[in-house]
Amino acid sequence: MSALQRVAPRRAKSQLRITELLRAAREVFSEHGFQHATTALIAERAGVSEATVFTYFAGKRELCIQVIKDWYDEISTEVEREMPHLQGVYARLSFVIRHHLITLLADGSGMCALVLGEGRATGPDLADVITECKRRYTAPLMDCLAQGQKQGEIRTDVPLRLMRELIYGSMEHVLWDSITNQKRPAIDKTAEQLTALIWSAITPPNASLEALTRFRDEVRQALQQSLQAASPASA
Repeated sequence: MSALQRVAPRRAKSQLRITELLRAAREVFSEHGFQHATTALIAERAGVSEATVFTYFAGKRELCIQVIKDWYDEISTEVEREMPHLQGVYARLSFVIRHHLITLLADGSGMCALVLGEGRATGPDLADVITECKRRYTAPLMDCLAQGQKQGEIRTDVPLRLMRELIYGSMEHVLWDSITNQKRPAIDKTAEQLTALIWSAITPPNASLEALTRFRDEVRQALQQSLQAASPASA
């Protein structure tokens, strides 16, 4: 057997062990938070010795950072995959809000608590990781809103940065309330209410009137062109 053939199985085994450790770490961090999670508990959940954990990771902080990065990669990839199939700013905003609430309340409440609370309180390195992950996660909607501003659908007198804080800050308040009160709200109804409220705040005050005015002008112009084309003088 060649050296290359011997190395390949070892690498595959190491990757499998890393995957198992990260799976166990996500479960433990979700259940206990960063402060109360231990590498011993993670090792026990993965079915390995604690020494094995330190073979692949420097410690609990490095494990937590990787868990958060992997989790954000999963939810960001889903947003990036689905957003291009939706038409219009409102539809995309509605999708992001509902997806966010479902992901963090229904599917990942433990990770939600970790990211919102103890994860950010563990030091600047982890906070920086979360900030960078959030930047990617929110980028599709921010790009959509920027395009909406160019098209006149979204107000331009409010910076996109503040719109991001409005949208995700509103949802964070809902998430914190759910975590502290241990009571999950009706996700669909909450998503609809948040979408309507945020939409009214980020669209121009006279957006509906302006849209009707543009439509009237376009119809009038099209009618005039049609009449000119049909008149004998144009023949």
